[in-house]
Amino acid sequence: MSAVGGATLSATVRELRRRALAANLELAKSGLVTLTFGNVSVADRGSGLMAIKPSGVPYPDLREEAIPVLDIQRGAVIAGTARPSSDTPTHLVLYRAFSEIGGVVHTHSPFATAWAQARRAIPCFGTTHADHFRGSVPVTRSLTPEEIGGNYEHETGALIVETLRELGLTPLAMPATLVASHGPFVWGSDGQSAVANAIALEMVAVAAYQTMGLCEDAAEISAPLLARHFDRKHGTGAYYGQPS
Repeated sequence: MSAVGGATLSATVRELRRRALAANLELAKSGLVTLTFGNVSVADRGSGLMAIKPSGVPYPDLREEAIPVLDIQRGAVIAGTARPSSDTPTHLVLYRAFSEIGGVVHTHSPFATAWAQARRAIPCFGTTHADHFRGSVPVTRSLTPEEIGGNYEHETGALIVETLRELGLTPLAMPATLVASHGPFVWGSDGQSAVANAIALEMVAVAAYQTMGLCEDAAEISAPLLARHFDRKHGTGAYYGQPS
């Protein structure tokens, strides 16, 4: 963790908790979570800290002061007494591997989870998908019995990293992966963008399912159209939306 003074650290912790609370409440509002399923974490790269939803706490009961804050590299809780989400080791692996990301979301949203349980990537059939994900959203291999019996949540994160690297995908070009037999993990440059990507993922999971229902052998989007739609929102010459 970067060396910071007490006052600066306290301010960072407060801001991280505020952002984490807002992102988790936005995820709940989106309809992608049921009961206490799912979680959002947000990171502050300058301090090397992240804040994440506490384990098993219903979303309406979330309070800023209860949100755990951890050192990303050490994995140690530095603020808060509540137990962090059981998925915390997965989030930590992703932050350590991908310096570009500042927010991570895990859900069990129905259609994205169905694709994960079928152990199938989500094909990119059209421009709605291409606006958010540069190609098919990948699915991991299955965890081995040794990985399941060991540090399971850490191994889940390592598997996501392995999948993206083997496919030559960068985390902001492909801000989601389906963990086989489990569900989606999604990320973004911050917590807000990670939640938006989780919402988009569920939408494209539904659309792909419906497309295959209408046409089982539907063709995927052409490479030029995929690239044009992704790049106009995310490329170096992006022109979608208003200039910052």
